[in-house]
Amino acid sequence: MTETEPLSVSRRRLLAGVGAGLSLAAAGCLGDESASITPVSLDGERACDQCGMIIADHPGPVGQIHFEDDEPEGGRPGQFCSSTCTYTYRFDAEDAGRTVRAAFLTDYSLVDQEVFQEGSDTMFSSHVEREAFSRMIDLTVVARSEVVGAMGPELISFGEEEDVESFVEEYGGEPMAAEDVDRGTLEAL
Repeated sequence: MTETEPLSVSRRRLLAGVGAGLSLAAAGCLGDESASITPVSLDGERACDQCGMIIADHPGPVGQIHFEDDEPEGGRPGQFCSSTCTYTYRFDAEDAGRTVRAAFLTDYSLVDQEVFQEGSDTMFSSHVEREAFSRMIDLTVVARSEVVGAMGPELISFGEEEDVESFVEEYGGEPMAAEDVDRGTLEAL
């Protein structure tokens, strides 16, 4: 690369990388071993642990959960075809006494999503690559928007507040911290 060639790194990817590095550095200083957990790609023929659908075959956000109890899902994180499946499985697992070490959802601030119509439904493309995920605690979700996912009404997740605002302006909905979602939120979808 010469001095006059521009560096081709998107602002979102650069910020995501810096943020991830700072999070890991801070966690290392604080001794939080769950901060070292990273998302995995959910490509191929991976089936949703909640409903059994093939994750990569369906639109909208996807998720994964890493549990403290050595992941009885077969040595891998729980994997899900939608944010609603992710939350439903999480709530059921927590009710059964399991502890979540890290949970991830698609971060639409990190990807170039495609918007498309399927019948009268507006949908976002699915992103199953590991770089498309952010920790649930760092995300804002939008509930009750015009955008649906694999399981119908969906929680669309973003890491950047400006992306949340743009999404709500275009598709409606109510933003909330991803960690504030409860069973009532899912029932209201």
